[in-house]
Amino acid sequence: MSKEKLKVRVSFNSPVILGFSLICLVALVLNSITRGASNNYIFSVYHSSLLSPLTYVRFVGHIFGHAGWEHFIGNITLILVVGPLLEEKYGSLNLLFVILSTALITGIVNFIFFPYTQLLGASGVVFALILLSSLTSIQEGKIPLTFLLITFIYIGGQIYEGMFIQNNVANLTHILGGAVGACLGYIMNKEKMHRY
Repeated sequence: MSKEKLKVRVSFNSPVILGFSLICLVALVLNSITRGASNNYIFSVYHSSLLSPLTYVRFVGHIFGHAGWEHFIGNITLILVVGPLLEEKYGSLNLLFVILSTALITGIVNFIFFPYTQLLGASGVVFALILLSSLTSIQEGKIPLTFLLITFIYIGGQIYEGMFIQNNVANLTHILGGAVGACLGYIMNKEKMHRY
C-alpha cells in the first residue's frame, strides 16, 4: 500500500451555473434581511414606470429572486443537476445567453401582459434548461423522442394547469422558458456552435 496521501480538490466545474446559484442564494438572504424589500425593488418584475432604471434591472433580476427556501431549493436543485452538463456541452457563454434570453423574454412578457402580477424565481430558466437538455443529441432531420416526451409532459402540464388549476404558479413563464430553451437548443445544435 502506498504511503502517498490522496489529495482531493474541489473543482469549480460550472462557473455560470454555480455563479447563478450563488446570486440566487444571496438574493434570498438579502430578501430575508430586508423583509421583502429587495424582491420588490430588484428581484421581481411587474408593471412600473419605464422612466425608472430599476424597471430594466427587474427585466433580468427577477430570475434571481425567490419567495422562500422551498421555492429556491426546488429551482436551484434542478438547475444544479442539469446545468453543469449543458455548460460542458454548449460552453459557459452560450449557456449564459440562454439564461439571460429566458429572463428578458419572460420579464418583458410579464411586464406587458400581466401588469398587476409580480413575477420572481428561476422556474423559467429551469424549463429552458430542461428543454435544452432534451435536444443535446439532435441529428439532422430527426426529432429526439426525449424532446417530444419532455415537451408533452412539462409543457403540456403547464398548459393544463394554466387552463384548469388556479394557483400561484406562473405557467406562461414556464412555457416561454421551455420555448426559449428549445429554440436556442435547436439553433445551437443545427449551427454546430462553438463552445464559448
